[in-house]
Amino acid sequence: MPHARKSVTPAQVADEFSRTAKVLVRHFNERLGEHGVSTPRSRLVVEVARSQPVRLTELALAVGIAQGTASTLVDALVRDGLLERQTSADDRRSVLLRVTAQGAALAQDWTAGYERAAEELFEPLTPQQMATLVDILRTLSAAGD
Repeated sequence: MPHARKSVTPAQVADEFSRTAKVLVRHFNERLGEHGVSTPRSRLVVEVARSQPVRLTELALAVGIAQGTASTLVDALVRDGLLERQTSADDRRSVLLRVTAQGAALAQDWTAGYERAAEELFEPLTPQQMATLVDILRTLSAAGD
């Protein structure tokens, strides 16, 4: 006799999603902590390296944090010599962010650490399961926009 699946409620899905998200964040923080950086700081530097020059508002949107939070983190990253601010040639009131040479080197190191952590976390999934999960997450993201 085939094994019947129990019905799952949206609240149960949300609970499992929340638990899994906490595991992901903890694992990424631990892995990036080995590199001496927090996940939010590394995400900002990596995103600036990827899309520079970038405005603070665009950066905050790209990494999914509030502009005030991004501003505070960017201030610290500028003080640490990982990012720099430049006045836009097109609009002198606009400030653009770029990575420094040190920031670019660390962004590469952190990206490699992030990718290793992702491989470890998602190793139990088959390629088909990962593709399905990405489709599901994109659907949920689009519905929330």
